[in-house]
Amino acid sequence: MTEVPEGGAEQPDPDTAVAAHRGDPLAEQRAMARSAAVVDRSHRGVIAVPGEDRLSWLHLLLSQHVSELAEGAGTEALILDAQGRVLHHALVSHVGDTVWLDTEQADLGELLGYLQKMVFWSKVEPRDATGELAVLSLVGPDTAAVLAAAGLPAPAGGYASAALPGGTGFVRRMPWPGPDAADVLIPRAERDDWWARLTAAGARPAGTMAFEALRVESRRARVHLDTDDRTIPHEVDWIPSAVHLTKGCYRGQETVARVANLGRPPRRLVLLHLDAGDEELPVTGDPVLRDGRKVGRVGSVTQHHELGSVALALLKRSVPADAELVAGSDERASPAAVDPDSYRDDDGAPPPGRAAQLRVR
Repeated sequence: MTEVPEGGAEQPDPDTAVAAHRGDPLAEQRAMARSAAVVDRSHRGVIAVPGEDRLSWLHLLLSQHVSELAEGAGTEALILDAQGRVLHHALVSHVGDTVWLDTEQADLGELLGYLQKMVFWSKVEPRDATGELAVLSLVGPDTAAVLAAAGLPAPAGGYASAALPGGTGFVRRMPWPGPDAADVLIPRAERDDWWARLTAAGARPAGTMAFEALRVESRRARVHLDTDDRTIPHEVDWIPSAVHLTKGCYRGQETVARVANLGRPPRRLVLLHLDAGDEELPVTGDPVLRDGRKVGRVGSVTQHHELGSVALALLKRSVPADAELVAGSDERASPAAVDPDSYRDDDGAPPPGRAAQLRVR
């Protein structure tokens, strides 16, 4: 996948540093859906935050409630700007005496710089730990069995984390890109050995194309592909997983609360079915058109083993579920239809805050 900012030049694929496939991307997807496959995602950036103030300090910076994040627990979190727009997305694990954040490699420098700038007098020491740990991802219903066969812990519950035997690295159970998955963060110097160990335990080798296809199917947004510089968390369904609506004291919280309580986000993330035939598919950043007028933005585009050509897209909230759309432009233009299961109708009900106002009138 490549990103093409509107009016700009094509940008590099964010996953070029690792294998896109291991010979048969569709078969790799089927393994993820039916058994288990392992993907090298060692290009992920990793940040370590040790120190006795790690939880209370991060609680002031992240969109998620982490002040009481238990040992072995995890979550997702965002860094927002002052207007509540998404800057960074990270997965969070509290293991031992450290909180670990892993994020897009391209965001590592900016995110780490922001964290280091915000230390002040807090007893924390955020550092780049990408050279210490590498991410391998298991996906599929046999994930727990593969972990057990490889001699690894299989923590129960979404984002639950457990240290590896020996104490360096950890396993984090994930609810996506499939119903069951796990990220295994292992010593970077032992990446090849762990890859061999996981494949010997029953995981089929796979590439990022298969991982991304299942992520798109599950409608999980990826920052910078499915977001732009105007995206707020509500538009891409990050409220349930990455935002705590009743905590304050973080940058952008006012926008989050206002939209959650009094308004509706201007756009929504949907799954599009593309009817491109043998033509070139749209790419990230292309427009979505209705009757010749732009009504949205194409995000991640993939070939799915069952759904065919599909894409995530941000559409204006006014676009109905049955609208006839075109995704892409020029030689990349493709008829597109919204997957009805991905469209959550507002059903005319006011948002929670507005409903409360109406009740007291």
